Amino acid sequence: MTARIIDGKAVAEEVRQGVMKGVEDLVKAGKPRPGLATVLVGENPASQVYVSMKQKACAEVGIESYGQVLPATASQADVEGLVKELNADPRINGILVQLPLPAGLDEERILSAINIEKDVDGFHPLNVGRLAQKGRDPLFVPATPAGVIYLLQKELPTLEGVNAVVLGRSNIVGMPVALLLVRANATVTICHSRSKDLPSKVREADVLVAAVGRAEMVRGDWIKPGAIVIDVGTNRKDDPSKKRGFRLVGDVAFDEAVEVAGAITPVPGGVGPMTIAMLLQNTLRAAKMANKMA
Repeated sequence: MTARIIDGKAVAEEVRQGVMKGVEDLVKAGKPRPGLATVLVGENPASQVYVSMKQKACAEVGIESYGQVLPATASQADVEGLVKELNADPRINGILVQLPLPAGLDEERILSAINIEKDVDGFHPLNVGRLAQKGRDPLFVPATPAGVIYLLQKELPTLEGVNAVVLGRSNIVGMPVALLLVRANATVTICHSRSKDLPSKVREADVLVAAVGRAEMVRGDWIKPGAIVIDVGTNRKDDPSKKRGFRLVGDVAFDEAVEVAGAITPVPGGVGPMTIAMLLQNTLRAAKMANKMA
């Protein structure tokens, strides 16, 4: 069998179109355009690229973008002070502090300083805590995990009762994805670097979410026939045939897995486009909340 390719670009475009319409409806109702503030501390090249992509995406759907850049030498007080200024700015509905932060800064304190109603990245401890508690709902869910669940819900009529394996336990992807799957009544196993006999555990998965950050770690013979595979990994692999000298691959050996799985996300073009789309959706939701329209 050959797996169906899950086109993250196409699904993300559907989400973006919905956000664009939502922004237009907000403006037609006489409300201000949603605003997203990005906070970049230091000169991490990858972070600069990610922030630029987010700002461009905002412009494409009609969201105002407010870029804030601080030097790598910025103090804890400098960053927290900027966040508090953004909290008080009525033009701004969402605040995104680009991670990772330079060494020496307390990430948790900075994320905690964000107004929970502007925490469109979903990393405020209160939002994370609500996500982890039964009967409590976070105001916002982190964008990449939200995108993973959105793709799964497009593929399956229900996640209830499915055996789901999450490979990876990071705060940004692995743990939030696992919590969202639990909320959807899936039976969830979290695997990581200390797990024993990973292949056998992965083979039990009706749904596999790979977010471990190791190039092509999951082999084709790890996959249960017909499983849905969501590959969150983005890794560089040397490839002299490419102009850049490398190509991007996921955490799953795609060429092997595609012969076994029922459906699979490619890398690139799978989960990646969903991350920014869900961030835009969160920003629109924050604007609606601020205008008592949500």
